[in-house]
Amino acid sequence: MSSNYVLNAQSRDVFGTGASRRQRRESHIPAVVYGAGKDNEAVTLDHDQVMHSLEKEAFHSAIIDLQTDAGSQQVILREVQMHPHRPLVLHMDFQRIKATETLHMKIPLHFDGADEAPGVKVDGGILAHAITELDITCLPKDLPEYIAVDVSELGMNESIHLSDITLPEGVELTVTAFHEGEDPAVATIAASKVAEEEPASEEGEGGEQSSAADAEADKSE
Repeated sequence: MSSNYVLNAQSRDVFGTGASRRQRRESHIPAVVYGAGKDNEAVTLDHDQVMHSLEKEAFHSAIIDLQTDAGSQQVILREVQMHPHRPLVLHMDFQRIKATETLHMKIPLHFDGADEAPGVKVDGGILAHAITELDITCLPKDLPEYIAVDVSELGMNESIHLSDITLPEGVELTVTAFHEGEDPAVATIAASKVAEEEPASEEGEGGEQSSAADAEADKSE
């Protein structure tokens, strides 16, 4: 199961645009907690604590212990609304979880061994990511922090496909994530732009040298 995070929250009983603005000026984030057959709960969170947590990739797919006036409840982050121009969280949505209810989550992929892949280490290629996260379903106890993808054996122009990924125990790929029968490439080792441009540069330099030699020969004649 992915690591638990703790967030402290306070119940709120004032609503509306004006109230939300006042809360943000006081470094509080308005948020709502829903799910698990219970009524929606309006809370506020400390902005600095939330921003610190949001910087961690694992937080976005973790089970969070939300500490409120009424006690602790386990939730997952469902939505974060950010200010379009400032590092400011405007609103957050959290979903309560039950141990027996399946979760639908987006989990990041971690690509391991890229530096050791022959296509990178020997041929100077780069690892290009086509897919960086997967839609999965699992029970809360099986929720992974990330899914590891081994690319250490890839050569130049070789790819890891969706079917090559080993999912953790208890985790299933959401069937609607891709069309039935598709097996898309997740990552490919391709030639870097610098490597592609080098032959052209060498040819250009050779052409300039040939032109200079021809001009010198004309003078001699």
